[in-house]
Amino acid sequence: MQNTNSQDGLYLQSRESLDKNPSEDISEKIVGVILFACALVSVLTTFGIVLIIFQETFGFFQEVSFAQFFLDTKWTPLFAEKHFGIWPLINGTFLTTAIAMAVAIPLGLSSAIYLSEYAQPKVAAILRPAVELLAGVPTVVYGYFALLFLTPLLRNVIPLEIFNALSAGLMMGVMITPTVGSISLDAIRAVPRSLREGSYALGITKLETIFKVVLPAALSGIIASIILGISRAVGETMTVLIAAGQQPRLTINFAESVETMTAYMAQISGGDSPRGSLNFKTLYAVGAVLFLLTLALNIVSFWIANRFKEKYD
Repeated sequence: MQNTNSQDGLYLQSRESLDKNPSEDISEKIVGVILFACALVSVLTTFGIVLIIFQETFGFFQEVSFAQFFLDTKWTPLFAEKHFGIWPLINGTFLTTAIAMAVAIPLGLSSAIYLSEYAQPKVAAILRPAVELLAGVPTVVYGYFALLFLTPLLRNVIPLEIFNALSAGLMMGVMITPTVGSISLDAIRAVPRSLREGSYALGITKLETIFKVVLPAALSGIIASIILGISRAVGETMTVLIAAGQQPRLTINFAESVETMTAYMAQISGGDSPRGSLNFKTLYAVGAVLFLLTLALNIVSFWIANRFKEKYD
């Protein structure tokens, strides 16, 4: 009888713990509404930015034809003889981005492999935050470092202009290395230990295991980190504005001064062009192209991450 009463008591206690008080239910609803409002603000902000950009871009294309924008090879909207060919800006953007990724991919991936497969846990705990500190350095510092230190150093070896794509690209590569390395490290560490042990059991060396087992298994995360790094490089402003110059050229010569899309946008944002003028509207036209490029990169990153994603039990 006593045992039955104790069981009934336990049942009532568990029942009471499962039942929610009205005040707790109201609190959860309030929290849910606040979180929904925060998410809605983010969505509406993005929608508003896109709306304003493309609204002004539509006004730009009412005065400048698509042929002038996409088929011309000169960009001189601020000159007396105006040309609105976007390709010199796209060329400068991708030239500096290519140099940056040529630095960031090997450095970032090598650091991720070392921290995951070779470094002692204590060493990795110190080195990873130290590497990630590079991402916290203001980009204007990278720009002036490239202009005042790296460019004079390189000019002792290579004939470079004072403002050039090489110095800007190299600094951007150092800046993007923590992004590539950190995400690649997480992807490599997510590979199950059993895959490594199975490879060792077959007599495969550690280096072969890394390149033939671990990296292919972490491929989706590594590629996603690279595309994210490319997006970061494409959207970089201050480093290229300071170190690469403002000479829109359709060239692949990294020793020359070039202008990127973000550098031109920063130039127009300085206030020299009256609001509503054609020069001012070029800011939004270039911004729309930049937005579409980064959107395409994000879509490709999402597709690759899902296409090559490995699932383990």
